[in-house]
Amino acid sequence: MVGCGVMGTDHARLLARQVSGAELTRLTDLDPGRATALAEELGALTSPDGPALVAEDDVDAVVVASADATHAALVLAAAAAGKPVLCEKPLAPSLEEAARVVRALDADGTAHLVALGFMRRVDPAHVELREALHRGAVGEPLLVHGTSRGVTAGPGATSESLITGSFVHEADSVPWLLGSPVTAVCWQAPGRTTGTSDLQDPQLLLLRTADGVLTTVEVLLNARYGYDIRCEVVGRSGALALSEAVQTTSLTTRTSDLSRTSAFAADWRPRFAEAYRRELQAWVDGVRGLEAPALATARDGLVAAAVCDAAVRSMRAAVDGAGPWTSVEVPS
Repeated sequence: MVGCGVMGTDHARLLARQVSGAELTRLTDLDPGRATALAEELGALTSPDGPALVAEDDVDAVVVASADATHAALVLAAAAAGKPVLCEKPLAPSLEEAARVVRALDADGTAHLVALGFMRRVDPAHVELREALHRGAVGEPLLVHGTSRGVTAGPGATSESLITGSFVHEADSVPWLLGSPVTAVCWQAPGRTTGTSDLQDPQLLLLRTADGVLTTVEVLLNARYGYDIRCEVVGRSGALALSEAVQTTSLTTRTSDLSRTSAFAADWRPRFAEAYRRELQAWVDGVRGLEAPALATARDGLVAAAVCDAAVRSMRAAVDGAGPWTSVEVPS
């Protein structure tokens, strides 16, 4: 496990305690103390850094959950060592770097070793929505409405990182859901939740897919009230939507003032806990040759990066908060 922050710690605990067929052998982090404490908790060893961990003889496969800027180099190092790697999104912070990674993997014949952590592909609610759509439950899809809200923006968040770090999930999940690639993106902006000029929050992204479906995606980092992910597909004969029940904690409060309340989670972990467990189990099963995992590939990561790049280009060309429709260009 490379990276022992919130995501890496959760992944390490899942691998050690809830995923069959895996043994957590080593951890590393920029904060050695954090890596050591987690290693002691889970009965693992530590390595001084990511490249050293990849080279260890007792490491057969690698999970990358470190900072976005480190992903590309670690993915290439693991693939070059012949070790399967599951990399958290994004594959790389920029389209150019993602393209360089995919070209190198293709040239070396190691692309099959890389999986990307777009966990919505194995989230039970998203899978159920996709299956219902593809069996024709609401007829031909016309519109998709997506909402991605968090409690507060992380330190150093910018308008671009909102796209490459948060919207990137929809950049992957929308074409996966519809079975059709995103061809163009249009960036729009209302007022701001903060006074900083570095972060436009919220943002509204419009997506056009090759099948003609129009998608709206609202991304709001500073929603304050809780972590809230929504998706609705409007078809010719009805609509499909993720149940709101999956957004809230299990406790519902009924009071004497004739009201009922349910609490939202503070971050993504309760909402996607089962998705992350399934993702890691599918990856481990794939590494062991038990079955082909239904996970995103490095090329899927490149395509998502291209969608994000189009969104950023539309944002940069915006006038009075409205960007132009911008074509998605996936490097060959």
